[in-house]
Amino acid sequence: MTTTDASRPVKKRGSYLPRYVIAVIVSIMIVSPILIAVLGGFKESAELLNSPFTLPKVWILDNYQYVLTLDSFWRQLLNSTIVMVGTVTLSTISASMAAFVFARMRFKGRDTLFNFFMIGLLFPLMVAILPLYILMRQMGLLNSLIGVILVEAAFQLSQMILIMRGFFRSLPKELEDATYIDGGNAFTFFTRVLLPLSAPALAANAALAMVFSWNQLFLPLLVINDEVLYPLPLGTMQFFGQYTSVWSRLMAFIVIAALPAVVFYLLAERYIIAGLTGGAVKG
Repeated sequence: MTTTDASRPVKKRGSYLPRYVIAVIVSIMIVSPILIAVLGGFKESAELLNSPFTLPKVWILDNYQYVLTLDSFWRQLLNSTIVMVGTVTLSTISASMAAFVFARMRFKGRDTLFNFFMIGLLFPLMVAILPLYILMRQMGLLNSLIGVILVEAAFQLSQMILIMRGFFRSLPKELEDATYIDGGNAFTFFTRVLLPLSAPALAANAALAMVFSWNQLFLPLLVINDEVLYPLPLGTMQFFGQYTSVWSRLMAFIVIAALPAVVFYLLAERYIIAGLTGGAVKG
């Protein structure tokens, strides 16, 4: 053992105990509602109210089967999918192009314009909802999925530009020089070099936009009136109003509605971590 190793303080096992206790408590607080909802879908409502934390005495599939046979559920699922795909596509393409300009091109006022975009991180959707509503009404975008897509994509731009700019700036300058030497231009460098190398950042942005769009309730609640256009969050609220007393059926609907977002995140978790940390070296 070297002198350095001998002088280094050794942590006792007991010093980690508070961390473990806090981690266990937080985990229980997060997992408990999920378990109650999942297990509640397999119970009768009376059993769910009397014993929410126990396993079902008899596993009942009727609640989940009932939700899957609703035409309104599949229509709402389709609407949510359309909004999600539109939001992810529009925001990813726009943010990538804007991040390329901020990361690789030099012009007067570039940093000021970038900081202006970053101001969007300070304001949640609820703060700007009144002027947005007026603007959407004037543009004829109320009660339409297109209007929801445009607003959701716009509110994702600041975060996505920040991630993509950092990733673009972390790539070596020599790649850009080599592209121009081979006769390429800025568009060639962007489409054939930067974007393929930025797959982790693109995947991270796409996954974050997916989860944001899928769980968005406030905006559709304000601008969509036609039940045919309801996405799943609005459908969940409507279902709750219809089946307030049938808690087990409501739990089944909530679990099925939330399942796609959970799957999206689990599949893209490693890409999210890689994308968020990929631009940490420069920028």
